[in-house]
Amino acid sequence: MFSRKQKHIILKIFSLFSVVRGYNILIVVLAQYLASVYIFAHDKPVKEVLFDVNLLMLVLASSAVIAGGYIINNFYDSEKDLINKPNKSMLDKLVSQNTKLSFYFVLNFSAIIMASYVSFRAVIFFSIYIFAIWFYSHKLKKMLVIGNLTSAILTITPFFAIFTYYKNFDTVIFVHASFLFLIIAIREITKDLENLKGDLALGYHTIPVKYGERTAKKMVSFLVILTLVPGYLLVYKFEVGYMYFYFNTCIVLLIVFLMLLWRSQSRIHYLLLHNVLKLIIVAGVFSILLIDIDLVLNRLF
Repeated sequence: MFSRKQKHIILKIFSLFSVVRGYNILIVVLAQYLASVYIFAHDKPVKEVLFDVNLLMLVLASSAVIAGGYIINNFYDSEKDLINKPNKSMLDKLVSQNTKLSFYFVLNFSAIIMASYVSFRAVIFFSIYIFAIWFYSHKLKKMLVIGNLTSAILTITPFFAIFTYYKNFDTVIFVHASFLFLIIAIREITKDLENLKGDLALGYHTIPVKYGERTAKKMVSFLVILTLVPGYLLVYKFEVGYMYFYFNTCIVLLIVFLMLLWRSQSRIHYLLLHNVLKLIIVAGVFSILLIDIDLVLNRLF
């Protein structure tokens, strides 16, 4: 059995994992590698991509910056999270703010060191990325519309690092990126609806706070309709292998999402819709394998 001290240490580890949202980072790492193999560097042998040290450094640097971003976001949002996510906030508070901030600086410094292994341009890229995340958490997050757009851009930025590394400018990559960007933008406004109570109490200038839930729902509906465009193009105009099953399913899910959105009235309803969008994003990561199911087996063996 664990002693009281050991249990306290384990709880602190879980708390830190919760703060940096380790589960999200693992998904991003997997997505970066799958996108590299199947999309960005599809013409290279799988082993060459998987054992590329430069790619590893870019992925690790991205993970460190994202983890640091979650920490600084948690720092600035601590009051709001007490209202919107009381249970998670109690877990997060097991680690002191000083410890979190120290870890934040260690993570960002580590990211710059890893980026320096790749190139000076990578150092500049991640330095700007670190500053942008801090500026978003400190200032932009509370700004109307700009906060949502910035959050969506920052979310897809790690993939831009891999994209620039491989210098693959195929049109299909931009269509994939636009689909992901729109899904994330929908998620951001849905999160604002979910967190309306805390945002209202602390003066966040979100769309639901400023213009009301109905206007926010109209904007989400518009974004859902826009998302159908890249979804259609990826199914009917580009070669995406069996991934067309995923995009067709997404179209159905988004229509259902839209119907439920207009019936939603409480935080629990918006939380459910938020989880539907998370499912779409996570399923999208694993569905990259469907682009060419035989690719890895053919090239590995």
